[in-house]
Amino acid sequence: MTAPTHAPLTHKPVMVAEVLRALSPRAGALYIDATFGGGGYARAMLDAADCLVCGIDRDPRAAERAEALARQYPGRLQFVVGRFGEMLKLLEARGITRADGVAFDLGVSSMQIDDPARGFSFRADGPLDMRMGEDGPSAAEIVNALPEKTIADILFKLGEERRARAVARAIVKARAERKITRTLELAEIVRGVVGGKPGAIDPATRSFQALRIYANDELGELDRGLSAAEILLNPGGRLAVVSFHSLEDRVVKSFLRSRSGAEPRASRHMPIAVRNNPQPSLRQLFRGALTPSAEEVSANPRARSARLRAAERTIHPAFTEQAV
Repeated sequence: MTAPTHAPLTHKPVMVAEVLRALSPRAGALYIDATFGGGGYARAMLDAADCLVCGIDRDPRAAERAEALARQYPGRLQFVVGRFGEMLKLLEARGITRADGVAFDLGVSSMQIDDPARGFSFRADGPLDMRMGEDGPSAAEIVNALPEKTIADILFKLGEERRARAVARAIVKARAERKITRTLELAEIVRGVVGGKPGAIDPATRSFQALRIYANDELGELDRGLSAAEILLNPGGRLAVVSFHSLEDRVVKSFLRSRSGAEPRASRHMPIAVRNNPQPSLRQLFRGALTPSAEEVSANPRARSARLRAAERTIHPAFTEQAV
């Protein structure tokens, strides 16, 4: 019998107290931890109330951690392997069609970053993979097969890398000599182009972020996951989303604004065309985004870029269910 891995299960997710306040778990309710990872949010919800939780993760390795956690909360935790963008189908297969809360902890997990074999880290050598699950193209396939312009577009749009064209050119030049298959190989190519000042972020950071987002279709998944959560939530149900970079946060912010009827108007003097606008399906719980406390950032530097946005489901139909 395989011994459970205890460390990930005791990992405390970023902004857990704030997420719990947003979700406000209650006895008998059902909550979805859409990014199960090490089970941190799921454990927090199970401890906060006598509720039920269903975890979702595209990484099959999370199943063992979920099994260990389920043994501690008999009959209260389910787990399914899959993409959260497909949560409606995944959950329906388990007889779940409604929920009282959905939590998202976006991006790559600490466990994935810290395992060189997963290929996410530019500080440790490993295969150039970066896939959160076991499907889709690896980062190695992307950098060795795509045209130079496509690579440049990926680095610029998804990594906001200002020297994207030069980095793409260096990648294509290097791969002409031999395939790029290791994380440190790619990191050195990027560093050789971007450079950097002492104390600044690693020059490879933005390029690695861009390739990871592209390989996992993270922004597409986020769009689909948010829409699925909107449909799944009961009236009064809560949505809590923690993001870690501006691209994710922009998607979440735009989604919540559109669903809550808070889209900006061209002019404050111009009335909203009520007839063509669906009734708000969500009500934002607070203005803007919450950030982690100084104490949390001090204890966990990875929390420094976290942003939490949250909303409550109204009685009106989800936008995708409404005729526009």
